[in-house]
Amino acid sequence: MNHSTISPTDWSQWSGEILATLMFIIRDGKVLLIEKKRGIGAGKINGPGGKIDPGETPAQCAIRETMEELHVRALNPRKMGELCFSMSDMPDIHCHVFRADDFEGTPTETDEAVPLWTPLDQIPYHRMWADDVFWLPQMIAGHTFHGRFVFAGERITWQEVLFDV
Repeated sequence: MNHSTISPTDWSQWSGEILATLMFIIRDGKVLLIEKKRGIGAGKINGPGGKIDPGETPAQCAIRETMEELHVRALNPRKMGELCFSMSDMPDIHCHVFRADDFEGTPTETDEAVPLWTPLDQIPYHRMWADDVFWLPQMIAGHTFHGRFVFAGERITWQEVLFDV
């Protein structure tokens, strides 16, 4: 990956075709991740999340998707960042990333996801999307961010991540 090159994507004209969210619930030195069972990223580990419905705010979506996928309600989520993905083999994605430090309910496996409480120092980046390692540790540390990634298949060909934006 060449970080010094100009992006092949014209970000000034870019807009994500899919508007989506991710939620990371962090408590007691662990983060609540999921193993996705279907849809985009099936088989990968990620935070719960999904597509924003018409008329729904990103925060409402993140809470709803976490409830649907794990049967827990994230409490007082705060937006930590945005991710823009220019994809080679699927529609482009504009993702809003949230963090919550508390929740109600018991994480429960559903037909969409298996819950995985993961110690913060044992996050399985090798089973996650390639971009996660570039922003998730900083988000866990409390930093806000804005990331832009160009993917060819599942490989990053260009990236830019700004922190404390």
